[in-house]
Amino acid sequence: MATLRRRSEPQTVTHESATERQELFNRIAPVYDKLNDLFSLGLHRLWKRWTISWSEAKEGDKVLDACCGSGDLSFRLSEKVGSHGKVIALDFSKELLEIAASRQREHERSKPCYKNIEWIEGDAVALPFSDSTFDAATIGYGLRNIVDRKEALEEMHRVLKPGAKLSVLDFNKSTNWLNIKIQEWMIDYIVVPVASWYGLASEYRYLKNSIKEYLTGPELEKLALEAGFSEAKFYEISNGSMGILVAKR
Repeated sequence: MATLRRRSEPQTVTHESATERQELFNRIAPVYDKLNDLFSLGLHRLWKRWTISWSEAKEGDKVLDACCGSGDLSFRLSEKVGSHGKVIALDFSKELLEIAASRQREHERSKPCYKNIEWIEGDAVALPFSDSTFDAATIGYGLRNIVDRKEALEEMHRVLKPGAKLSVLDFNKSTNWLNIKIQEWMIDYIVVPVASWYGLASEYRYLKNSIKEYLTGPELEKLALEAGFSEAKFYEISNGSMGILVAKR
């Protein structure tokens, strides 16, 4: 049976911009999966498989999917760790979590491993878990939207076991002029116009600014090391439009 819980947090995050981002994701929740499929032409499934592979999650592991959204990575992690493993899926958007829990109820009969997922409403910069809890962790399209990214990475470092890995999938903030122009053109002339059909043009315009304000691969590696990880490596994928940061506790 799908469960959705709200856990008490060790501290309160009061950034106004963080609240605005939470409200944004609540608004796009009903069409989030449909638009992801459309904008990536389905390639996000491949990118998520790579993300899980680099996390080195395995059968029987307890893993964390932070900023889980509607649960795509969570369901794939569930299949990876199996019925004897455990997936904790955390997000600050109650609406997205409810969609994820609904998907779980629909599909857990066909795949019993989905019963190992627990949905938790919470904040990535104040994780409600003890130190050294998880064998692996992922973040899919979430770190870019966190106000204090270093604090989030410090929290991920804290809750991972020694030697465990964090795998972070997101848009790549490229330093290549051509890649930047292609990415901006796609957002301006494909993503935003399509989102406008659903009344979400302003919500998806945020995407371009969020990428500009994000970190390059080398900057993400540096930040992960400053957060306490012993190793950090950034991989550009999909012709440089996306990237995966892999950090070892």
